[in-house]
Amino acid sequence: MDRPTDISAGTPPTPEPSSGIGPELTPPEEIGPVAAQVEVAPVEVAPVEADAEPTGKKKSKGSRKKQGYEWLVLVAASLAVALFVRGFLIQAFYIPSESMVPTLVKNDRVLVNKLSYKLHDVHRGDIVVFTAPPGAATAQVKDLIKRVVGLPGEKIEGRNGSIFINDKPLDEPYLPPDVRSRDFPPEKVPPDRVWVLGDNRQDSRDSTFFKSIDEHSIVGRAFVKIWPLNDLGLL
Repeated sequence: MDRPTDISAGTPPTPEPSSGIGPELTPPEEIGPVAAQVEVAPVEVAPVEADAEPTGKKKSKGSRKKQGYEWLVLVAASLAVALFVRGFLIQAFYIPSESMVPTLVKNDRVLVNKLSYKLHDVHRGDIVVFTAPPGAATAQVKDLIKRVVGLPGEKIEGRNGSIFINDKPLDEPYLPPDVRSRDFPPEKVPPDRVWVLGDNRQDSRDSTFFKSIDEHSIVGRAFVKIWPLNDLGLL
C-alpha cells in the first residue's frame, strides 16, 4: 500500500538558535500534527484481508449446509407428495392379460383415478380396477381390470351373443361389431354391486365366472393409457 505523499511534508521545522546550553526542544504543539500523520500512515490492510478469507469460508460452509437442508426438505416433500398421490389420487397399473383386447392389450400401462367414485357413482361403460374376488386372484395378480356393464338393481342377461339389461339389448359402441358375449342366465345385480365384463368377451374371467363385485372393492377408474407412447389416449 503506497504511503500518503504528505508524510514527507511532516519534517519538523529547524529550531531557532538559543542562548541556552543545548538546542531548544521543539514545542509539543509543533510536532503534534506531524506525529499524528506519521502514526496514521503505516496502517496495514493485510490483516483485514486475512480475516476476510476465513469469514468467506464460514459463509461458504453455511451456504452449502443451508442448500443441503433445502435439498433434503425438497426430496422429503416430493416423496410425501408421491405417496399421497399414489395412495389417494392416481396410481399406475399394467395389463397382465388379453382380457380387455382390443381396448387394452398385454403390457399396456394405464393411470387409475382413485378419487372418482368418492365424488360420483359408478357409470356403465367405465373401465375399473378392482381387488380380485376370492378364487380369481393369483400370486402375481391381485387386482383385475374390466368394464362395468350392469349397475345395482338391474337385471342382466347374456343372450345370443349380446347383453340385455332389463330385457333390452345393450348398445356397446366401445366394442368392435363382431364381438360376441358369452350367454348366461338372467341375474339381478344386488345393491352396491356391479357386473363387470372384459372387452375380450370370449377370453375373460369376469362376472360370468365370479358374479357381481362389491363397489367397495373398486380401486378406481382407468381414465388414460400412458404406454406405449404411440398409443397414448383417454379411455
